[in-house]
Amino acid sequence: MSTSTKKILQAAAGSAGGGATYVEDVFSTYLYTGDATNPHAINNGIDLDGEGGMVWTKARNWAISHYLYDTERGINEAIYSDKADAEEAGNDFLSFDSDGYTLKAAGGTNANAEDYVSWTFREAPGFFDIVTYTGDAVDGREIAHNLGSVPGCIIAKRLDSADSWAVYHRNSNAVDPEDYVIALNTTAAAVNSGVWNDTAPTDSVFTVDEDSRINGSGSPYVAYLFAHDDQIFGADEDESIIKCGTYTGTGAAENAVSLGWEPQYIIIKRIDVGTGGWVMLDVMRGMVVGGDDAILFADSSNAEDAGSDNILSPTADGFELNDNLYFSNLSGSNYIYIAIRRGPMKVPEAGTEVFFPDATYTGTGVAHTISGVPFPVDSVFNVSPSGGIGTNLVDRLRGATKNLITDESSSEATRVNGVTGFDLMDGIIVGSGTSGYINNASYDYYNLFLKRAPKVFDIVCYAGTGIISPPNAPPHGLTVAPELMIIKSRAGTNWVVYSNTLGNTKGLYLNNDVAAFTESYAGELWLETSPTSSVFTVGSATDNNYGTYDYVAYLFATLAGVSKVGSYTADATLTTIDCGFAAAARLILIKRTDSTGDWYIYDSERGIVAGNDPYNLLNTNAAQVTGTDYIDPIAAGFQITAAGSSTINIDTATYIFLAIA
Repeated sequence: MSTSTKKILQAAAGSAGGGATYVEDVFSTYLYTGDATNPHAINNGIDLDGEGGMVWTKARNWAISHYLYDTERGINEAIYSDKADAEEAGNDFLSFDSDGYTLKAAGGTNANAEDYVSWTFREAPGFFDIVTYTGDAVDGREIAHNLGSVPGCIIAKRLDSADSWAVYHRNSNAVDPEDYVIALNTTAAAVNSGVWNDTAPTDSVFTVDEDSRINGSGSPYVAYLFAHDDQIFGADEDESIIKCGTYTGTGAAENAVSLGWEPQYIIIKRIDVGTGGWVMLDVMRGMVVGGDDAILFADSSNAEDAGSDNILSPTADGFELNDNLYFSNLSGSNYIYIAIRRGPMKVPEAGTEVFFPDATYTGTGVAHTISGVPFPVDSVFNVSPSGGIGTNLVDRLRGATKNLITDESSSEATRVNGVTGFDLMDGIIVGSGTSGYINNASYDYYNLFLKRAPKVFDIVCYAGTGIISPPNAPPHGLTVAPELMIIKSRAGTNWVVYSNTLGNTKGLYLNNDVAAFTESYAGELWLETSPTSSVFTVGSATDNNYGTYDYVAYLFATLAGVSKVGSYTADATLTTIDCGFAAAARLILIKRTDSTGDWYIYDSERGIVAGNDPYNLLNTNAAQVTGTDYIDPIAAGFQITAAGSSTINIDTATYIFLAIA
């Protein structure tokens, strides 16, 4: 493709207002519960009305077909990925909208109290296109498309009869993929030059033969085209958001597939033997590191299986296959996939996009949802003002029920009475039970919710190696060098903390109050290597790189107007911290580094005011302190008062802090 043509496509790929396009502009996984009302709006931020696209919906807890609607065929026509049936008159959609779509009170996509997932694919050059046409039974017929790049995968369906779906994938055969066809069922890829005419697709056409599945005379067809690695997305229009690839199963864990970015959605098909369906995974329903994944099959109407298979683990640069499963990682078997990049790619413009503190509540002991968060939650600090319970840290990447406690060195625990689900668009699900964690009726709680976002906050799971040569340098998606890293093994070790203020030979412990310490031998902590915009390096310490332990790292950086990682030297009077915000900080974390000192955490929901400011300590399970006025808000950040002269404002003492606007 010429440079000028590519620039035209880049401009066309933008939103209606022009400019760069990001994955969150063109793809959404949206979870909702049906209510059998008309209308039921799904606001996922995708412009289907102006740009066009396809919505693929499946009931999660109900054995019913996958419903596919698209803007080319219209709101009244449904097809089903798990059936070869002809197109049918549907009664599910009311409209395609500029920010999503609206449903009717229909059973297939909006039955009362049923849980659903919808995947929305917006038409955009370099990502996805929809083509409808009428067959003519002519060999070698070229069908024009607007993908703007060579399709990595084409999924096509005859609409007037029960012919099977026909699938082209660039890796269905290593030598001659256009001579193979795959069906949307459990069969293997099959040689058939009469489907794709043994002709590779181009960036403007794909070629079909006379086969009735793809080009029967007078029959109507729809084809969904998925791009592969077209690097025209992101702020600099040089990143890809979708890849269609292949791998060979090993039958063992950590079978790594490199994408260059972390995926949010993956569909996998075994192609060498007919015993594997089209398995669908996404991070919203649960695609976790070190636990079971929530799976659906595109070729099956079965309900979601949410707790029996550890299929794969997303990584910062791809994914790793785990269990020896016939449909995903059987030794020696060949697989194809479509993977879509995790969002958001856009850099946030306000702290409210990445941080939300909820109100204090009393546990109920009964499973329920906590909602009202203005974004899908990636991580939650669950704190008890009552005391006696440490702060629980849970995140989407490790999976619900996987708790770590900030004041303990204990191993990760599975708690069914803690957070039991992240599969909401605006909150979490908590379980029932009588222990103190998260929902005991005898305790008060509050949650500090965080969302991963470029240049602000990221989460990485990685495996320890126990060695320093070659260095263990896990990749991350922060896109800038982390300034604060909080790392914990999922086994029993200390929480170790990196601060760019302290440098790459020192560390802190989150679970106690000790001063910053210097590594006991060269390279122990960070291999004397500062993190970069793409990787961070760990040494040989048990706390961050033991050879048989898995770890989770929480990474923070400064983004002007949104977050600030910094340090200050106190003066025991009034120490002003200018974070460069447009308003006062809403989250503040402070730790003394030159001597002992607790990890103080404040938030605006409890109160960052010109008066007493409640705080908890992350390194203890003590009750919330409410009777002190150690901090005050200022328009650009916060200030430390003279009342804190014995704690967070000790004369000449040095401190680090994290603040979010």
